[in-house]
Formats: sequence, structure tokens, C-alpha cells
Amino acid sequence: MPAQPDEPTGVQTPRLYTAPPTFLSSSGQEAVELAAMAGLELFPWQQHVLDVGLREREDGSWAAFEVAVNVPRQNGKGAIIEARELAGLFLLDEQLIIHSAHEFKTSKVAFQRIEALILGCPDLRKRVKRVRNNTNETSITLWSGQVLQFLARSGGSGRGFTGDCNVMDECMILGDDAMNALMPTMTAIPNPQLWYLGSAGIGSPSVQLGRLRRRAESATESGQPDLSLAYFEWSVDPHRDECGPACPEHDGADDPESWARANPSLGRLISHEFLRNVSASLGNGGGFEREHLGVGVYPSDEADSWQVIDEDAWRALAAADAHPEALDAQGQPIPGAVAFAIDMPPERTHAAIAVAGPWRGGTHVEVPDHRPGTGWVVERAVELHKRWKPRCWVVDAGGPAGSLIPDLEEALGVKVVTPKTREIAQSCGQFYDAVAEQALSHHDPAPLATALAGAQKRPLGDAWAWARRGEGVDISPLVAVTFAKWGLNVEVDDDVDPLDNIF
Repeated sequence: MPAQPDEPTGVQTPRLYTAPPTFLSSSGQEAVELAAMAGLELFPWQQHVLDVGLREREDGSWAAFEVAVNVPRQNGKGAIIEARELAGLFLLDEQLIIHSAHEFKTSKVAFQRIEALILGCPDLRKRVKRVRNNTNETSITLWSGQVLQFLARSGGSGRGFTGDCNVMDECMILGDDAMNALMPTMTAIPNPQLWYLGSAGIGSPSVQLGRLRRRAESATESGQPDLSLAYFEWSVDPHRDECGPACPEHDGADDPESWARANPSLGRLISHEFLRNVSASLGNGGGFEREHLGVGVYPSDEADSWQVIDEDAWRALAAADAHPEALDAQGQPIPGAVAFAIDMPPERTHAAIAVAGPWRGGTHVEVPDHRPGTGWVVERAVELHKRWKPRCWVVDAGGPAGSLIPDLEEALGVKVVTPKTREIAQSCGQFYDAVAEQALSHHDPAPLATALAGAQKRPLGDAWAWARRGEGVDISPLVAVTFAKWGLNVEVDDDVDPLDNIF
């Protein structure tokens, strides 16, 4: 559907763009050539995204940890996904690639498209060991052991899964629940990369896309590129209510030049006639602007803010050289110098083990373990207990982790300390005060920062305790370090009865 001579074609460069400035090389051209070998010809704008997204630093790590493409529908973002996944399997030796979408039917279509590309190319097909497409698994496995797996986020099947490359389609429907499940697991991947692909924001479901977009806007406004994000957005800057009829600063929804700025594949995959018809059907506002001009609605900064502890105050306490003063002159653990605690979210998808110890007159906290599932906790606790000989282990008997107490006590041979309701409130207040008074240090672990960003207060008598801001938010690392710090000064009583807890 070529454009007529007097009709503008799609602009190949994004209106909103940022990318890490430091890189040595890119695998983008090889990815483009591989896609062409499989029969997938890419437009210049798609090639540009791959070139930037696959840039590498001198040490071989990705220049961009996160790559986001925000482009109106029907422009061909799926081709970028396919080319990236082909590159991951056949060029980059990525062992596990996870492709997720909000609904499984979208993942299913993506699977069918890349399956056709791979099986239709003899050189690629011969490297395929198995293709599974059933109710239990949808995946492509190579003889090398590499896997491309397709999941749906809406059913929770993507929770706890992470790969070398994580492709999140329909990223305008991506919130804290999915991100909080994904991010902590990526610490085990040597060189991970996240790809987000979607269209304009649709309000509250677009939490993560809104964050990425604000980072790109900040980089553009400040002139300082984001050091870990490559962001591409094709959109228009629409007229405001106060604009006059000849306003030159904003874009009109009925202007073909605006269509070209927002649709890089206009004149290739999308015709002017199609957009004229859709505009006439939907009108120039609302749905047409969102779906075809990239004018989105994104959650506000307030929804992304840290509500209890100020983010800057927390980051200022990070100390790379800080450790609990828990070793003697010979480098051996000092018995009773540290306290451990365990917590998990109600969904029991993850569990966290935290430790606290004295450091330079204050307290240092760490989260040595935050992993999917719960079956690993007792065994890991035994390992830590044997090495560090802590003064106590703290678990909220009334919380989800309370079910582990009998097994912990049997395996550790000690009584687990279980805070009462008033002590839970005290522990939260003490932790808050330690941050405010700069009497606490940490290594700024990602799980703990994520938990703080997703935490709020809930009333507990005249005091308060930690609470989650939404379903799926995992604040277990925060609760665990709070209890661990409290455990440093609690009176350890072997006669404590867990049934005394009413919380």
C-alpha cells in the first residue's frame, strides 16, 4: 500500500528517544540479516530499534538493560519481537527467552508467527529439537538446549520466570505485580535484558510503561541520556484546549503530517485511506488519538512515588563497604552478633531472608536471599545458622511465613522469636527512625528498594505497620529487614509461646 506522491510516509525516527551513550558495538545488523534469511524484511525504523537495543559495552554486557518501543498499533512491532527472539536463539546463545503478553491469545499468535519463520527456513529448522504447543507448554527448544517460551501474564503463569531475554508484549498492561515478581529473579542472570513493546498508555494498567516514559522524558529534558534505558516512542503532541486554530506547536489529529510522525510504517503497512476511514468512524479525539497517534494516558508520578520513606533519603544510606561488625580478628563470626528474619507475601510466590547487625554505631541490613517459592527456606536457614550463630531468628507467627516456624525450630534447634502486635509496630517505628536519623546502612539491594517503593502504612492501634500498596506487591524483603533489626535488641526467651501472638 504505497503512499501517493502527495501523501507523507511514516517518519522513521521516534519523537521521544533516549539511549545509553556508551557502547562498543552492536549485533543489530547481524540480527537484521538473520531475520531476512528467515524471510522477515525489516523497515528502517525497525532496524534502528534493533541496532540501538543490541548495542554492547566493551565488556560484552548490554548497553541498555531495558529497551522499550511505544508505537501505535499495526505498525509492525511484532516484527521487532520476532527479530530479537531469532537473534537470541541463533546469534546470541541466550539459554532462555521468555515471551509474555497480557493474554495468552496474544502470546499464541506470536508463537505461531515465529514458529513459521523458523520452520520455514531450512538452516534454522535443522537446529530445532522440539516444538511444544499444548495446554501445558508453548515453546521452541533447540538441540543446544536453548528455549523460547511463551506465557500469559494475566493468569500469573509468568510469575517467578526469568530468562536471559524477557520480552513483554502488550506492555501498556504491565503493573507492579508482574515487575515485582520478575526483577528479583534477574539477579541470577549474568547479562539480562528486558524488552517492552506496546502502544500508548491506557491509564492505571500502564504503570511500568509510565515509569519508562518518564525516564525518557527526563533524559530528553535534561539532555542527559538514561544510562540503562533505550526508549523509542512514535507519537504526536496534540493540540490543547487553549490552542488557537493555527497553533504551530502542536499536532492536529486530522493532519496527515501528524499521522506520519506517529506511524513509522505509514505508506508501507498502513495506508492514508485506512486512517481517514478510522478517523471518520471514531472521530479525531479519544480512541483515534490513542490507537493511531500514540496519545496515551499514564499513571501520575504520585502513583510511582515512595509513600513512607523518601527514596533519596534511602539511597543516601547506601554504603558499598558496609557490613555488619560480626567477625572477630581472625575473621570468624561472633556468636550473637547478628539477627535473621524471614517473611513472605500472602501469595507465597517468594520468600525473603534478611540479616541485621551493628555497624559503626548504627545498624546494617542485608537481604542475602529473596527467591521464588518457599521450599528452599528451611535448608538455607540451617546453612546461615551454622555459619553465623545468630542471636535469634524472627518470624511473624500470624503472617504467611508463620507456617514455617515448626520446621525451622526443629531444624535449627532454637526457639523462633515471634513478635506480638505491639512489637510489630515497634519494629516498624524503629526502622523508620533509623532511616530518618541516618543510623542505618545497606547495599541498596533491588528487592528491598522495590519493596519500599511498593509499601505503605496501615494502622496498628496508635502506631502503624507495613502494608502493600496493591495486590501482587511483594514487601517481604522490607518486612524481613525490619524484623531482623528489631531482633538485635529483643529479649530472647526460650519460653515464648507463639500462640500468644494475636496479629
